[in-house]
Parts: sequence; C-alpha cells; structure tokens
Amino acid sequence: MPDDSLPKKTYGFSTRMSHAGRAGTRIHGFVNPAVHRGSTVLFPNSAARRDAAKHRLEQYMTYGTQGGPTHYALEDVIAEIEGGTRALILGTGLAAVAVPLLAWLKSGDHCLMPDSVYGPARNLCDGLLKGWGVETTYYDPTVDEAAMAALIRPNTKVVYTESPGSHTFELQDIPAIARAAHASGAKVMMDNTWGIHHFRPFEKGVDVSIQALTKYVGGHSDVLLGSATVNNEEDWRVLRSAASQLGQYASPDDCWLALRGVRTMAVRLKQQERHGLEVARWLSGRPEVLRVLHPALPEHPQHDLFRRDFSGACSLFGLVFQPRFALEDVYRFIDALTLFGIGASWGGFESLCIATTGNITRTAGSGDFGGPMCRIHIGLEEPADLIADLAQALARLG
Repeated sequence: MPDDSLPKKTYGFSTRMSHAGRAGTRIHGFVNPAVHRGSTVLFPNSAARRDAAKHRLEQYMTYGTQGGPTHYALEDVIAEIEGGTRALILGTGLAAVAVPLLAWLKSGDHCLMPDSVYGPARNLCDGLLKGWGVETTYYDPTVDEAAMAALIRPNTKVVYTESPGSHTFELQDIPAIARAAHASGAKVMMDNTWGIHHFRPFEKGVDVSIQALTKYVGGHSDVLLGSATVNNEEDWRVLRSAASQLGQYASPDDCWLALRGVRTMAVRLKQQERHGLEVARWLSGRPEVLRVLHPALPEHPQHDLFRRDFSGACSLFGLVFQPRFALEDVYRFIDALTLFGIGASWGGFESLCIATTGNITRTAGSGDFGGPMCRIHIGLEEPADLIADLAQALARLG
C-alpha cells in the first residue's frame, strides 16, 4: 500500500516522520527514495515540453533548477511538519529567510522586524533591502497587539517574527501580532526553527513559516538547507516564482541527507528536549548565573505564552552570567569546556556553546540582559557528563 493512502493526520508525529515522503510499505524496492540528480529533463515530444512549461510553478520537471523527485519528497515532509500545504526547499537557512522577503517586498515598501532577529536577517534588511528602497523598522519582540498595530504603516507589507528570539529567547505573541498585521493586509513571516513541530504556525496566523533544515531536520551537522512553507496556493505561486527568478536551488544530495535525518528527528527532539531542560534547571541554581533564558522554565518572562502556544521545547537556550563577570570571563568558561564544541550552528547530535554578548545588535531598546551571555545547545550526550563538564568550567570563574 502506498504511504500516500495512509490517513497521516490520525497518526502521531513519529509515525508520520517515518512514512512521509516515501513510496510506501507494500512495494518492492529499497526503503529510502533514490537520489535524483540532473540538469537536463527530456520529453517524449515537443507538445509534452510545451505542456510542462505551462505548469512551471507546479511539480513538473522542466529543468534541474525546478527540482526533482528527491526535492519533492522532502518538500512533502516539511509541509507535513509545518502543517502547511506546500514547502519550498532552499540551499541554506538564510536563503529561506531571503526568498520570502524578496518575494513580498519591493522598493517603497516597509518591513517590521523584531529587534531579536537572527543577525544575518538583520544584515539583509540593513544591506540589500535598504539599498533597494525597502525600509525596515525594528520593534520590541514582546510587543502586544495594540503596539504592533501602531507600528504598521500603509506601506507595511511584511511583519516578520522569530519566536523565540535569536540568542536572547524572547517569545512573541504570534496570534496577536498576526491579527494586527492581517488587519492592514501585511504578510506574517516567522522563523520557526526553534519551534519546529512544537509550534503550529498556520494555526496561529502565520503566512510563511521558515526553517533552517540545517538544524534538527538534518540532525548530523553535515548539511546546509532551508525551507519556506505556505498554506495556500496564491502564496505558493508568489514564493515559487521568486525562487525561480532568483535561481534558488538545493542540492538533491543534501535533500536526501535531510530525508534520512528526518526519520530519527522525533526521537532526537524528545531526548534533546529532556536533556536540555535537565541541564538548564541545574544551571539556574548556580551562583555564577544570573538567569537562564529557556522559554520552558517557569521563571522565563513569557513562559505563559510558551504554555499556551508550544507543545514542547528544543535544546537551545541562553545563559546570563552575574554582572560581576566580564566577557573575557565568559570566554574563559567556554574554553574550559571539554564536551561542548565552540560553533555557531545547533540542532545536531553534539553539544555547543558560544559567547553571544558581542553578537547582539539592538536598536529598539530591548538589549539589556544584566550580564554577559552565552548560548548553549544540548546534544545527545548524557546530561550527567555535560553537567560535570559545566561545573568544572564554572569553577574556573571563581
């Protein structure tokens, strides 16, 4: 029986991740789909090629950059994760940010960005978009519906969200922001990489959901990919047309690796969530720590939003040290760790830690956290081993 005939919505997440994007269980052949590489697509006759060209925004193979069976299988899986209708696979997480922005913004338009946004997204707004005549206003990520409505102008076309925020983990009231944006006809975009399947974007009013598939979908720190997912045909055509015009394309080999990674993602997410919370709770009791920035902890300022909107957490969180420490002390702490790599990505099997104080740019008055900071990602190692490693590194601070 082909998997497409299964009532997927009635199954749990782990079951759907095991079966989505596969040919089926009652077939003769290998479990995993093949990697389809190619640039040239052949047609039996000229009429068939003319017909395919009419449907270039659909899943009709006309040229390699339009994707192929490997891409389409991964797109189906990502749409399943996000709860949308169509997903577009792109070469990097930043490309997944850029293509939707370029699809819906033009010269003279206005964009609203949370002050906590991912640094390269800010660079895009302050660089290329500014040069092309698009104005960006950065807003406090904890804005309420009335305050958001007050920020929206007649030419505001995009309200961008990222919940929780990059490095500092503020949660946003996405339904309230979406109501204000839609009342003025603006599109709501969201970086949902942290929420992945724990946050259902289209149920909360999001129009375009963005993921860095490099993180949990890949899961093994060996692939660069991104996705943008929509929930209606009109938005799909706008998104797909922009990607085609920009020549955006993802390697089928990377798509295949992501398909392989997604089969174990549900198991990894559960274990990393559990391990991450155990380590975060331990850190919250340390005298060197001012506070832990983890939305699932009751002391987080927006914990009520977490309980309302999220079904779980991921394994990335922030740490604020006591104000008596300087940034050099944070570097000394990180350098003393033995099980944590010093690297900027996350979502893989390995634990990571980087200093974040010097990486934070704020222009809307939302940047005071009380002390120097770092960001921690918890991998698949034993929590007891990670805690022991953190303890000996904290002891170096005195």
